[in-house]
Amino acid sequence: MKWPKQPRLRQTKVALFGTSADPPHLGHQSILSWLAREFDQVAVWAADNPYKTEQSPIRDRAQMLRLLINTLPPSSKGAITNVSVNQSLSDRYSINSIARARKIWPKANFSFVVGADLLAQLPKWYQAKAIFDQVDILVFPRPGYPTQGPALSALQQVATVHIAHPPNQYDVSSSDVRQTHCTDNGADNGADNGADNSADNDTDNHTAASTHPQTIPPVIRDYITEHDLYSCLQPTSKAKISTRR
Repeated sequence: MKWPKQPRLRQTKVALFGTSADPPHLGHQSILSWLAREFDQVAVWAADNPYKTEQSPIRDRAQMLRLLINTLPPSSKGAITNVSVNQSLSDRYSINSIARARKIWPKANFSFVVGADLLAQLPKWYQAKAIFDQVDILVFPRPGYPTQGPALSALQQVATVHIAHPPNQYDVSSSDVRQTHCTDNGADNGADNGADNSADNDTDNHTAASTHPQTIPPVIRDYITEHDLYSCLQPTSKAKISTRR
């Protein structure tokens, strides 16, 4: 007697998104919205970048990510509930973040989210081979950084790589928001220094955030002002904070 074949259970698809988020902006919002539609779970966390000498307190960056998640527009199925800040995954080395995620989702398929600016750097990361053995690499385009070329070809030789195709791209970086050239108090407010293990690696672009307030959700801007994270930013009218999460 032949027993009927049991249907193969689909593995949970989890996106892992570690980001400096110093601060989070509409680019992060767009990425999270896209990931929420494509994955069963999206785990995001505020990460410390070992190449940057000055960063805002990680607890503030994690809280801003939580506020940002509340700004995500609802999908056709309703409010987005599959995106969350998993700050326990934050670690200097991505391999450790992956190991912790595996304890939460033992049988999941993982995609590790990075920006196109990191394509050439990924093979140089700590325990890169072990990373590539455990996760797919999901690359988000960034203006000025091609997703095709020698760096992508080299990465594809050692890792499974997918290119995201979000409907919107924002030509903005966290360094824009921090206004690294602003010297209100006669001091530099934290220039960027190198690479980030995340999809929002800050470029050395000094566009003044005060002239482009639309790049930051109002609730994030209010948090920055209330906690005096970046002295050059000016307060806005008080934003309404969603309480649905």
